[in-house]
Amino acid sequence: MEVKYIQEKLKELYFEKDSERGLYATFTWLVEEVGELAEALLSKDKNSIEEELADVIAWAISVANLTGIDVEEALRKKYKI
Repeated sequence: MEVKYIQEKLKELYFEKDSERGLYATFTWLVEEVGELAEALLSKDKNSIEEELADVIAWAISVANLTGIDVEEALRKKYKI
């Protein structure tokens, strides 16, 4: 699965709701999910870590969608891949 595909699918599913919520409220959800990932890491529960990691990535992509950032392109530029 490619990052571009994931970003497009998440945009289809959540862009309208994310737009209504607004950028900063959506970012706040991302931060909350990072906290939940921290708790999962402390628990060392692989299933929880997996779930929370997926949430963090999805919320980060939502922020990217709201700001018009192509995540795949941003990763290519940053890491020269």
